[in-house]
Amino acid sequence: MKATIWHNPKCGTSRNTLAALEEAPGVEVTVIEYLKTPPSAEKLAQLYKDAGLTPQQGLRIRGTDAVERGLPDADDATVLAAMAADPILIERPLVETDKGVRLCRPMEKVHEIL
Repeated sequence: MKATIWHNPKCGTSRNTLAALEEAPGVEVTVIEYLKTPPSAEKLAQLYKDAGLTPQQGLRIRGTDAVERGLPDADDATVLAAMAADPILIERPLVETDKGVRLCRPMEKVHEIL
């Protein structure tokens, strides 16, 4: 099975999720440090749709200026464009496998798609 994680190595939840992926038997992991290589607005839209989330549910509030920018109440296109332009606004970690996509907070959610 292939798994892709949009990862922030400074985040403990992201590190723990990556460790779970690496320990899972038969999983080939692709790591994307999304702060260095941000996903496009289109990719984010696909990830959130596949995860059953709205872009607003994937918005990182803590440690960002998302509230001051009015993003929690903004339309999907505005939120996605802001995330693509400023990837610190993306809540992490997102994991995609053949079985689906999960925002792995808490990290145990990764087991739903392994």
